[in-house]
Amino acid sequence: MTELWKVARDLVAPGKGILAADESTSTIKRRFESIGVENTEPNRRAYRELLFRTRGANEFISGVILYDETIRQKAEDGTPLVRLLQEQGIAPGIKVDIGAKPLAGSPDETITEGLDGMRERLNEHRELGAVFTKWRAVINIGDGLPTDYAIRVNAHALGRFAALSQEAGLVPIVEPEVLMDGDHSIERCFEATRATQLAVFDELAAQRVRFDEMLLKPNMVLSGKSAGERAPAEQVARATLHCFLQTVPAAVPGIVFLSGGQSDDEATLNLDAINRRAAQIGGVPWQLTFSYGRGLQAAPQRAWSGKKDNVVAAQRAYYHRAKVTAAARMGKYSSEMEKGLVPA
Repeated sequence: MTELWKVARDLVAPGKGILAADESTSTIKRRFESIGVENTEPNRRAYRELLFRTRGANEFISGVILYDETIRQKAEDGTPLVRLLQEQGIAPGIKVDIGAKPLAGSPDETITEGLDGMRERLNEHRELGAVFTKWRAVINIGDGLPTDYAIRVNAHALGRFAALSQEAGLVPIVEPEVLMDGDHSIERCFEATRATQLAVFDELAAQRVRFDEMLLKPNMVLSGKSAGERAPAEQVARATLHCFLQTVPAAVPGIVFLSGGQSDDEATLNLDAINRRAAQIGGVPWQLTFSYGRGLQAAPQRAWSGKKDNVVAAQRAYYHRAKVTAAARMGKYSSEMEKGLVPA
């Protein structure tokens, strides 16, 4: 048993999942604007500090994906933010890509950049406390999209990232996200997701990535956000498991689903349905859990709104979302759980 093998399994321990707090400065600007908060370094630090200081969050959160700025920041009292997580037994991770840019030859699609200089950055991030990494590839559904070209080049980049991460002694979280933007059907999402996963694991194998020392962070198989009739949770669960049983090797310890633009309620219901369906069919080879950003943070951001007096209320909202999402991760979620917030 290697250290990477252990870290990967700790991240998908029963009843736990991952908080994605790795929003870039531009992304968190949009989130802050929606709650009337100025996008400054002190405000970003204060917001993430309140999340990381939430008492009891480690009951449900195994790891946190950080942004490069965050892994270097200190709390108001001078404690490194990474240490706040470590002291609770929460594993720090780091987003290492630098974002999706237009793909040459297919400008309606993207390629994620950041491989240049990655070996050195990974070593630095490990010294700063990270034990796992994440790279996101973006796949669009549209007229004639995705192309095989876009799928292949993004799969290759994911393979390079994963191989370099394992070389550096870090568990890679491989994130090929088929976006839910658009009016496509769940069947169209299934086709695009299946093609993407097959290409990704072909590249991972070709680049000698050890499947038992990595995690997969995919989209669920969903109808497009603006589809006329969106598939219900039970159909999402059937399609999602059908897709991944065809494409994901059994050696992978866990699938940590992204929320991908779903509301916190939708992300919770769909995760619960996926785990209930897995139990109905006699189980699956991997742990099925979450790596949510918006699905865990929308409520605490609204509660906080940039005011110190609201920190406790925001922590309570975050604890509650973590608790109910962890229940969904076990297929034990109930709408009754939404009626009361547990004090932070």
